Amino acid sequence: MDPSIQKHFTVVDYVIFAVLLAASMGIGLYYALSGGRQRTTQEFLMADRSMRCLPVSLSLIASFQSAVAIIGVPAEIYTHGTQYWFIGCAYVLGLLIPAHVFIPVLYRLRLSSAYQYLELRFSKAVRICGTLTFIFQMVIYMGVCVYTPAFALNAVTGFELWGAVLATGLVCTVYTTMGGLKAVIWTDVFQTIVMFAGQLAVIVVGVHQTGGVSEVWRKVWEGNRISALDLNPDPTERHTFWTLAVGGVFLMLSLYGVNQAQVQRYLSARTEKEAVRSCYMVFPSLQLALALSCVMGLVMFARYCGEDPSDKLGTSSRDAMVIYFVMDMLQGLPGLPGLFVACLFSAALSTISSAFNSLATVTMEDLIKPHFPAMSEARATLLSKVLAMSYGLVCLAMAYLTHLMGDSVLQVALKIFGMVGGPILGLFCLGMFFPWANSVGAVTGLGTGLSVSFWIGIGSIISHSSGTKPLPPDCSSSFLSGNTTTVTQLSALSNVTLSHSSGLKSFYSLSYMWYSAFNCFTVIVIGLIISFLTGPMKEQDVTPGTIYPLLGTLFGFLPARLKKKLCCVTPLGQTPSSQQRQPPQHKEINGLDFQQEGAPSEEEIETFLRDGHTPFVEHETTV
Repeated sequence: MDPSIQKHFTVVDYVIFAVLLAASMGIGLYYALSGGRQRTTQEFLMADRSMRCLPVSLSLIASFQSAVAIIGVPAEIYTHGTQYWFIGCAYVLGLLIPAHVFIPVLYRLRLSSAYQYLELRFSKAVRICGTLTFIFQMVIYMGVCVYTPAFALNAVTGFELWGAVLATGLVCTVYTTMGGLKAVIWTDVFQTIVMFAGQLAVIVVGVHQTGGVSEVWRKVWEGNRISALDLNPDPTERHTFWTLAVGGVFLMLSLYGVNQAQVQRYLSARTEKEAVRSCYMVFPSLQLALALSCVMGLVMFARYCGEDPSDKLGTSSRDAMVIYFVMDMLQGLPGLPGLFVACLFSAALSTISSAFNSLATVTMEDLIKPHFPAMSEARATLLSKVLAMSYGLVCLAMAYLTHLMGDSVLQVALKIFGMVGGPILGLFCLGMFFPWANSVGAVTGLGTGLSVSFWIGIGSIISHSSGTKPLPPDCSSSFLSGNTTTVTQLSALSNVTLSHSSGLKSFYSLSYMWYSAFNCFTVIVIGLIISFLTGPMKEQDVTPGTIYPLLGTLFGFLPARLKKKLCCVTPLGQTPSSQQRQPPQHKEINGLDFQQEGAPSEEEIETFLRDGHTPFVEHETTV
């Protein structure tokens, strides 16, 4: 970077940044020394299932609104315009479906790990496969979250890159290890407030220094950064309305429906109603966060239209441009640059602390406890803390590898969730909505989905087919009028080239926003085919409470006999016997007696999982 344009922090900025880290540490210390002092796995991993909806909802926002979003979204808007804003349409179904489908099923089963559901529904092998897939996904994503703010800060201010990475990773590891899920959730609440304050400060100062709201609007309009509604159905187009609003729904479902980091927050709520309410409360906050990030990108464009400071930065990364803009706008206002950096690192801390805690939970509940059922509570809690600390160290190692990725951080992060989160979403949908799906079909479907997703993802990286070099930030009206024909001709030429490209090339050109949907459907289709070939499960063979009767609702117009053959028509948490007011049914599974009126009790499920049973050897007796 050109030393003449390098920005520097004042003492006040460093103090604000240090206060953020100290406050996060303080919250962790408080919960380590208060209440039950994190002496049980129930308190350390699940917050004693005592959290109210407000802190849970703010924690859900903080987990999603990572440093990747705070840097990546403004950079996306600055470079390509406001088309990305349409992903906000996906938030509606992306939060309603988890609230009314996934939360009721998972909460009523009283689980600690979302992947315990997979053993109840399928088998232990499916549970382990789901757990390992999630661990792989989150370990990679943690590296991106830690490296992103440190790299951008280093590129603009000369702030020590690995010093920032170590400070973030170690502080987060310490308070997560000391305070457990309660500390993670309450630091998320504090960090969410800091995030909104930092972004708002940058926008207010940026608009003022650019000449006011009307001047900002004139420049972004003349610079062609206000995108129209693009209804192009081509799935290889990087961003269209359908890509963002429909493909984005599946991305949101993989995050808010089945991702352990979010599910663990639902399960920590005091009641199911509180869990559902927290999901509803996320919606307006996510829309506000998206709006702030998009407006920040537009203000940044208005500030630099006619020039391209990226050449001075010594890097082509648009992500570093966001930090440069912030430091440029806020220079001379002591404390405000530090506030935004605190905002940025708050986002990073909230995301990776959630990852540490969720990874420790699934490792403990899914991989260790089933093999050591006699482990004492004290030893299990200590081991959970060691796991959280270990994942913190793994996160630092992954941060070192992240700089090898060439795409924007936003695109890298969403690719990771699409490539790995999509198949996991497909696995849960296969289990919840299709009672015929069996264990063999689930494992085969997941394996196929992951194989196809990595084939597409790696192929797109090698062929580097996604996206063209962005236009420089020119906002003169002459640029628009004089180049409209040229842009149209280039667009037509690109379409002709695409049509003549090989089928495989087009396959690799699939927009990364469709990855979750495509991989989800791959798992479902392959899973159902294999299940039918190997012998589909019958409704009475499925553990009570693990099926959501979606198909029974959709095909309500069919005769009852046909519905019975095609799909599960039993309401959630009930059985046909309870509907018909017949005597209570007991289902004996490998020696365990399950009451079939409602979902299994917590004690039954814990005994069932601890003893390593599978839900397939069974018979029924009428009491």
